[in-house]
Amino acid sequence: MTRLADYFVVVGYDLDKRGGSEGQGRILQRFPEKDWEDNPFPQGIELFCQPSGWQLVPERLPASFFVAVLTDINSDRHYCACFTFWETVENPQLPKEEPSEADEDETPELLLPAQLYAPKSLVLVSRLDHTEVFRNCLGLIYTVHVDSLNVPLETVIGNLLTCVIPIAGGSQRTITLGAGDRQVIQTPINDSLPVSGCSVAQLFRQLGIVNVLYLFCAALTEHKILFLSKSYQRLTDACRALLAIMFPLKYSFTYVPILPGKLLEVLSTPTPFIIGVNSFFRSETQELLDVIIADLDGGTVTIPECVHISLLPEPLLQHTQTALSMVLDPELEVADQAFPPSSTQPSALKIQDKEIRAVFLWLFAQLFQGYRWCLHIIRIHPEPVIRFHKAAFLGQRALSEDDFLMKVLDGMAFAGFVSERGPPYRPTDLFDDLIANEVERVRQEQGDPHKVMDHIKELAEQLFKNENPYPAVAMHKVQRPSDSPLSRPHASQTSFPHMDEVTVQLFVDHAAAKLKTAPPVVKSELKEMVPSGPPLADIVDKNGSVLANSARRLEVVRNCINYIFDNKMLEAKKLMPAVLRALKGRAARVCLTQELNQHVLQNRAVLDDQQFDYIVRMMNCTLQDCSHMDEHGIAAALLPLVTAFCRKLGGGITQFAYSCVQEHMVWTNMQFWEAMFYSDVQNHIRALYLETEDTPSPDEEGTSGPEQVSALELASEQTRLWPTLTKESQQERVQKEESTVFSQAIHYANRMSYLLLPLDTSKNRLLRTTGLAEVESVSNSYVTNSIAGSMAESYDTESGFEDAESSDVANSVVRFINRFVDKVCNESGVTNEHLKALHTMIPDIVQMHIETLDAVHRESKRLPPIQKPKLLRPTLLAGEEFVMDGMRVHLLSDGREEATGVMGGPPLLPAEGAVFLTTYRIIFKGTPNDPLVGEQVVTRSFPIASLTKEKKISVSLPMDQFIQEGLQLRSCTFQLMKIAFDEEVASDLAEVFRKHMHKLRYPQHVQGTFAFTVGQSAKLVVEHKTKDKNQSLKTLSKNLVKTAKRTIGRQYVTRKKYTPPTWENRSSMQSEMDEDEISVSEELEPSALTLSSTIRSSDRQTMSNVVERACCRDYQRLGLGTLSNSLTRSKNEPFRISTVNRMYTVCRSYPGLLIVPQNIPDSTIQRICRCYRQNRFPVVCWRNSRTKAVLLRSAGLHAKGVVGFFKSPNAPTAGPSQADSTSLEQEKYLQAIISSMPSYSEASGRNTLSGFASTHMSASGKWGSIRGSGRLSAYNPDVGNRLAGKESPQANGGPAEPYFLRQQRAYLYIIGDKSQLKGGKQDSFQQWEVVPIEVFDVRQVKNSFKKLMKACVPSSASSDPNMSFHRCLEESEWMNLLHRVLQVSVLVVELLDSGSSVMVSLEDGWDVTTQVVSLVQLLSDPYYRTFDGFRLLVEKEWLSFGHRFSHRGAQTLAGQSSGFTPVFLQFLDCVHQIHLQFPMEFEFSQYYLKFLAYHYVSNRFRTFLLDSDYERIELGVLYEEKGERRTPQVCKSVWDYIDRLHKKTPIFYNYMFSPEEEEVLKPYSFISNLKVWDFYTEETLSEGPSFDWELVRGRAEGPTEEAAADRPETAAPKSQRRVVWPCYDSLSKVLPDAITKLLQDVQTLEAELGHVSEKWKDTWDKIKATQRTETKLESRHSFSSSLLMSSNLIHQRRSQGMYLQESSVGSSINLALDCEASATSTPAAGRPSTSTLYSQFQSTESENRSFEGILYKKGALLKPWKPRWFVLDKTKHQLRYYDTRQDKECKGVIELAEVESVIPGTPTMGAPKNMEEKAFFDLKTTKRVYNFCAQDSQNAQLWMDSIQSCLSDA
Repeated sequence: MTRLADYFVVVGYDLDKRGGSEGQGRILQRFPEKDWEDNPFPQGIELFCQPSGWQLVPERLPASFFVAVLTDINSDRHYCACFTFWETVENPQLPKEEPSEADEDETPELLLPAQLYAPKSLVLVSRLDHTEVFRNCLGLIYTVHVDSLNVPLETVIGNLLTCVIPIAGGSQRTITLGAGDRQVIQTPINDSLPVSGCSVAQLFRQLGIVNVLYLFCAALTEHKILFLSKSYQRLTDACRALLAIMFPLKYSFTYVPILPGKLLEVLSTPTPFIIGVNSFFRSETQELLDVIIADLDGGTVTIPECVHISLLPEPLLQHTQTALSMVLDPELEVADQAFPPSSTQPSALKIQDKEIRAVFLWLFAQLFQGYRWCLHIIRIHPEPVIRFHKAAFLGQRALSEDDFLMKVLDGMAFAGFVSERGPPYRPTDLFDDLIANEVERVRQEQGDPHKVMDHIKELAEQLFKNENPYPAVAMHKVQRPSDSPLSRPHASQTSFPHMDEVTVQLFVDHAAAKLKTAPPVVKSELKEMVPSGPPLADIVDKNGSVLANSARRLEVVRNCINYIFDNKMLEAKKLMPAVLRALKGRAARVCLTQELNQHVLQNRAVLDDQQFDYIVRMMNCTLQDCSHMDEHGIAAALLPLVTAFCRKLGGGITQFAYSCVQEHMVWTNMQFWEAMFYSDVQNHIRALYLETEDTPSPDEEGTSGPEQVSALELASEQTRLWPTLTKESQQERVQKEESTVFSQAIHYANRMSYLLLPLDTSKNRLLRTTGLAEVESVSNSYVTNSIAGSMAESYDTESGFEDAESSDVANSVVRFINRFVDKVCNESGVTNEHLKALHTMIPDIVQMHIETLDAVHRESKRLPPIQKPKLLRPTLLAGEEFVMDGMRVHLLSDGREEATGVMGGPPLLPAEGAVFLTTYRIIFKGTPNDPLVGEQVVTRSFPIASLTKEKKISVSLPMDQFIQEGLQLRSCTFQLMKIAFDEEVASDLAEVFRKHMHKLRYPQHVQGTFAFTVGQSAKLVVEHKTKDKNQSLKTLSKNLVKTAKRTIGRQYVTRKKYTPPTWENRSSMQSEMDEDEISVSEELEPSALTLSSTIRSSDRQTMSNVVERACCRDYQRLGLGTLSNSLTRSKNEPFRISTVNRMYTVCRSYPGLLIVPQNIPDSTIQRICRCYRQNRFPVVCWRNSRTKAVLLRSAGLHAKGVVGFFKSPNAPTAGPSQADSTSLEQEKYLQAIISSMPSYSEASGRNTLSGFASTHMSASGKWGSIRGSGRLSAYNPDVGNRLAGKESPQANGGPAEPYFLRQQRAYLYIIGDKSQLKGGKQDSFQQWEVVPIEVFDVRQVKNSFKKLMKACVPSSASSDPNMSFHRCLEESEWMNLLHRVLQVSVLVVELLDSGSSVMVSLEDGWDVTTQVVSLVQLLSDPYYRTFDGFRLLVEKEWLSFGHRFSHRGAQTLAGQSSGFTPVFLQFLDCVHQIHLQFPMEFEFSQYYLKFLAYHYVSNRFRTFLLDSDYERIELGVLYEEKGERRTPQVCKSVWDYIDRLHKKTPIFYNYMFSPEEEEVLKPYSFISNLKVWDFYTEETLSEGPSFDWELVRGRAEGPTEEAAADRPETAAPKSQRRVVWPCYDSLSKVLPDAITKLLQDVQTLEAELGHVSEKWKDTWDKIKATQRTETKLESRHSFSSSLLMSSNLIHQRRSQGMYLQESSVGSSINLALDCEASATSTPAAGRPSTSTLYSQFQSTESENRSFEGILYKKGALLKPWKPRWFVLDKTKHQLRYYDTRQDKECKGVIELAEVESVIPGTPTMGAPKNMEEKAFFDLKTTKRVYNFCAQDSQNAQLWMDSIQSCLSDA
């Protein structure tokens, strides 16, 4: 029973304190005046009566009523019902009420109107929330006053204060206040359920479903919520509703449904709250940043940006919304039906209210289902202490990631829920019943909304019954005021009277006395055991992550564990990877803990080393995927196991598994330890009471009987018995429990020290604050390497050092354990003495454990290493030496998929092995981790000189969960090594490795590279003293320069300095050149410079070397001049070899001998060279033997040269200034070149050249694309159109014929850089023309190459579709660059082939120029497509002409900053593209190109070192005598090496080599025609790169037999079949092509027969010769089609022609692909050209074309001669002809059967002009004679022979 009202208060307007802007209220009277003992009077009531402030108003307002809620210091709520009415105040200066206080000396405020009204409130304070009752009582008191009923107010108030009603129990009580009134109060049946009236339904009507759900989630996750409304009563209702739907959780933060305006600053409190405020104050709530504002009147909920509300987990949210909408809007479901049912009205408001609450109850039942299974009961007596195991609950619900539930479980409300509902023996309510019995039903009905609705209606009914137990309520009878008081003037005058306190007090005392004498009311509390409901495990499996085929996985785990314990290690090893994969799943991890448990006997399981290793590995893997919360209890299950499994070390020391599984976050998580502790305590306490009950059962725990009783059931039983026990037995039980907890605390202090103290306490790991800090070892058997050991010992020997370090670890562990102990002991009521004892024990426990660990650590380091694969040593080259011996590492897989098993097959990577650093290479050699390929050997290596990027990485290996430091090394041989150092490698060793690597990668000087140091001791490389070494090696070079200077002749040597020609690095070069102050004067007579006259005999040797080297043989072959001894040289040769540069004074980077025009004196050259960058003036490097056009190369012009260069020659000049004279000389020079061309001298009709149409062109033209930097930018719209062959009207007004434009052709085209040639004016008389093109600079090549490497060898696999191989390849733009180089080269070939000379004058003349010039020669001259020719080409154009190999390859320290720029590689790639398009034109194979690409960066040979001949001479490497070699094995030149290898094996030879006579190749250069070079993508893991031929396994015939001899045989028994992995085996070796295979077989047979095996080349040549004689007819010298599937199509693919047009900008050139018959002949100028647009694709006809081409055929009578495309078909035995090459329709057939003879003919009337007579022939058939004309006599002969041979074959 409790009082209905605690206090009655009258509050009025305080007239005294009216000075301020706001009035104040004051309490006029309160009853009772003394505070109740159990319930003090709440403060600040006067603020809450008028929340908007006390004000006087000019008009009387209607009376108002609302209930405010105050919370006291014990967080009990007081309901203040406020009834406010208005009274007149006449003269504010004379207050009527209290005359005693009239000593006011305020001046009256004159502005107030005469009649004012002041508020007065009657307030009733209660702890019960009966709103309507309060409204009636206060209304009654007001009515008694206003209507002056004859009842004293004191009586009414006295009755009110003494009215006593029950709190709950569902009784009905009638009360009266003695004024003829009667009210019925119904109390709820169960007071734990909230009473809501209609407020919940009202709230949903005001805000809507979604908004209320937001508020609901916000309240549960502790956000701040503010309600706004004009109505105070509505604010109270809304707050009450929000609390009602939160049931069974209780809101425990600030709760103020009506906040007075004066207290608004409360809103900025940092704690969560639910507060209501009148809309009047809306503006003041605007600046609240983190408050969710619900406007009840407007129906909106505003959530600020910074607030994130976690919503209910997904399926629940959906279900809840559906259920709510069915309650609130049942018509929604049938809204679309044609015949909607008539009765779908929502229930009445108060019923609807209960239905909504039922939905929320149903929701909580689902959220908290099974919560009782996660309660730990720690103490039962004196009162239960209960803890909730949050992680287990979330884990079993599979909601551990869910934000909402996490926050709710962490919140205060839930903590209250556990302490209130946790105890197992207490009264139960609707919610307990729901959790216990209805969960199953809720689960089954989840999907069916109608069944859910039925359930909800049932719940709603119970809720409604709880509030309204008696349906028929007796009539209320309460007086109301008779009519409106405003109409009664007399009433308004009488103010509310002052009551007599004594009378009221008498009533109160009287009632109190009666209560005392009355017998005590016994509240019949029904306590019972709270049922737990179904356990969680079965509930969750439906939506938990149950893996498919998990049974199979569990089987694997079980088998593996059994193998380990049965000591079948090999089997276990094979299963291990599968087990580690399976352990990703929860079921497998649980299974692992159960299985391991079975192998523990009496808390101990001793294993041998290998078993121990495997078990630890599995434990680590299991823990690795556990979150730090350990929601599945895996870590908890493993905790007893890690202290059980152990192994014996030496000296009687045992190492337990815990020392190897410390690396997991879970051990540092306090909550995990608490939960573990509590569950253990619970088990012990349960055991304690089980023993007392059934002592007779002596069995182990685990008998069926007691096992079934859960701890909570036991506890509830014990709680029930508690009152019946004697004091002593109660005491005894409390003590027993307390000591149980205490002993567990000690046990846990030990356990925690096991898992928190690292094995090596000197490694100061302060509780791993960093998470995973540096790693000790997975199991100490790994710490094997003596280096690592000695390192650690050197630390320890420092005295005192170790203690200081370890004490830090100890302290932090002690602190952590102390915190834990304090928390759990306080919560579980351990006595203070015990707690103190614990605190003194903990440091000792830790210290003891540290000592044990030290011993373990010491012993574990002595363990023999186990199951680590043996380190395999790589074979080295002769002269290659180790710089650092193998360090154990893991080679990890990178982004390439081939070796990782993604493509199928077991993964070869990751592999375990060692990395070696030698003077030449970085080598990894090891075996794959996957046991299925464990016997394979994996090798990856690259030359150290090719290292382009090295960065540190940290990696976690899949097998062990350690983060390890590693390196990622990238090489420009397209190799990537991601290595992770093993734990046994000390970190400083890894650092040493990096340092050495850097030293070797960037030596001080080029002499530090491997090609020079080969064979010297490796020590020399490491301690590299640059000074002495250079001196010793420089002597030779000095002498050479000196002698060369002497040879010039004494009379020209002067002692004065001269200013040498400008070159970039003048200062450095100068000092070396002029060491002895001898300088060469400039004014040498050209005549003096002939070789023989100036060379002393002793130096002849040197100069003849120069002659050899400077490719004079090539110049002679090309007819570009010879070196004769006589001074008088035959003047008729247009060119001569000039020795002007033999001292390298004119141009440092050019060779000593240069080809220049015959009539240009050397002095001119010395002047001209200054106009060009780097002094690289134009020199001839090749001449077309047919057209005699020459190819020149030079650098771009200096700026000053450009101006003079383009001045028109006849412009008047002011005076012969320096620039002018130079430009004149330049013109003379160019003119000399032009006049050397035969076509210039016979300038008859040859200069008109019939052009061909462009096929390559879009509107912007081929030129446009070369010139523009973008692919489509047109150079000039006008030119672009003309180039594209758009209509250009002819003079005669006839139809435009773009194909037959004839233009003046320039004799010399200068290909220049567009950016340099700006503003040059062209003169129409000049015979040369500048073609500006846009070249890419070196930076572009460098960046493109970087991207290409990343595309071909990505460092990590990427799932991003934007990072696919082809996308990355495209972004690298490498193909684009190749396309540009090829495009320019093909253009130059066209020009040369058409008889114009070309001068390539780009950049500094040593990058792009070299690429273009060498490609042009390769395409134009078949000689360069042979071995000798290609070598000569590279030596001449790349080495002699000074491509800066060292600089571009960043070979020394100086070049480190400039980075690696593969200009030469780009050239080789272009050659590779041409090779692909013309496979029969090259003597060398693709492998040859790859070999060069690899070795030009490898620094194994000296060929590609240094930047120019000058530097090579200076170092003395240019002319090494053959006998000089120290060791025969060491080849210094890559060419020698290739020659020797070529003699031994056909690896470099291209069997398809069958060249055309004088074939000029014109490859396609479109990007679509280019292929990615497989050099970039292939790799051979079995043996590393195959380019160091001696190292390739099983090649005893390699150049060094000794190296092969000592290699151990690793071959297993041979089977005929073997698996071939594309990335592992060398395919060319495992699957050789047929010819190689046959040659090998021949060799083996010869060996068996004991013959001397002949060289493969001889065998091959023999076969070729016999083949030739066998075939009667050959159209060209090549193999017959039986040997090679060759087709003429490849060769006579196309020839590209060109035409030139005049234009305002200068002429432009157009290239076209057309279909002339022969690739060699150029069509003569006079006849109409027949070129047509040649489609890119070869014709699709399936017929056999034996011979084809264009012939002119005389038509039948009177018809003209027409060119036709003829096809001779041997198989069909006919000669067909077509209109054009592309034509599919045959225009006519001549059957060869009818042909009688083929004879040479004569020209007849109308025949094509300008044809040789021998080009005509006639074909006589039985019907008629056909007259034909071929392009030239050669062609005619070919046709006749071919037809003849067909006839004879037939």
